[in-house]
Amino acid sequence: MKYRYLLPTLLAGLAMTAAAHAQIKIGIITSNTGPVALIGIPQKNTIPLLPTHFGDQKVEYIAFDDGSDPTTTVTVLKKLITEDKVDAIIGPSSSPNAMAALDFVSQAKIPMLAPVGTIAIVLPMDDKRRWVFKTTQNDGLVANALIKHMVAHNVKTLGFIGTGDTFGETWHKVMTDLLAKTDIKIVANERFKRPDTSVTGQALRIISAKPDAVLVAAPGGPAVLPEATLVDMNYKGTIYQTHGAALNEFIKLGGKKVEGTVLGGSVMLVPNEIPDSNPAKKVALKYIADYKKLNGAEPATFGGNMYDAGLLLERAVPVALKTTKPGTVQFREALRDALENIKDLPGTQGIYNMTPADHSGFDERGVELITVKNGAWALAK
Repeated sequence: MKYRYLLPTLLAGLAMTAAAHAQIKIGIITSNTGPVALIGIPQKNTIPLLPTHFGDQKVEYIAFDDGSDPTTTVTVLKKLITEDKVDAIIGPSSSPNAMAALDFVSQAKIPMLAPVGTIAIVLPMDDKRRWVFKTTQNDGLVANALIKHMVAHNVKTLGFIGTGDTFGETWHKVMTDLLAKTDIKIVANERFKRPDTSVTGQALRIISAKPDAVLVAAPGGPAVLPEATLVDMNYKGTIYQTHGAALNEFIKLGGKKVEGTVLGGSVMLVPNEIPDSNPAKKVALKYIADYKKLNGAEPATFGGNMYDAGLLLERAVPVALKTTKPGTVQFREALRDALENIKDLPGTQGIYNMTPADHSGFDERGVELITVKNGAWALAK
């Protein structure tokens, strides 16, 4: 792939071009800087591994860093839509940024493949969300796996601390709804901001409620702070995390303080422990090897979300090309329809089976219950 760099007035942008006159244009928005950088950097580093062709058509990728700022996300998005006239969007990296983009992609009728955690970007399905496809497991799928573990380990009371944004609020709602079907009660409910450097007050209130376990709902690096604080305060219960913490930097930043954490993640975290019968294993191992060869380190699962977006487009674009040409609203509509009808596509995270009602498409094969054992990921028992 051929690279060129752009420096717009409002922000520094990175444009990556597969061909000077490519017929298909894909806009990419990642958070390479700012609080969400631990998520955005592996996504940016995955762009060179995306397909250079969709069928017989060459692809042009135009990618920008939004600095983890939803306002900048919208600025970049408008440029990609009106000036670059892209056929689809991959990104942005975080839930608040994706929610900020929702109105604009739906108005422009541009499919957006969002590598974010929140279920709110695709549910409840409506005229806006029909233009969005999510390359991560839905919150409810991960939450069900965590709750099964809690029930099996006799958890009766749960403390909750999440980010005070779309990610944390959505997770609290999902857990509240699902726990209503069990005997587990949420006895503490706290929030913090992603850039915060202390959650002492929140941790003290959680500990005073004496929960059997605590769930931290935060994406990337911010997931470490609440858990480390609880451990420093000698909390002895099990600490659960969402798929937002499913990156190696979580272990590096948390060290011994995150030992024993239980979370729901994808096959990418423990590919060698997954049976060969799971079709996602082969895809995950190839991506990990290719990423490591290119970047000198293994990727976080967030990079896999970007890679899977490329796989989904690789399957859908040739279908859309049968009836119309890129650069038109008719092509974007055909592409949206093709994405919605993808079946049995293995990705790094699981198997995609999209439907009009489910624009994530994962089943239980997309979630593995994982723990931190001796400073590394391992399947939870």
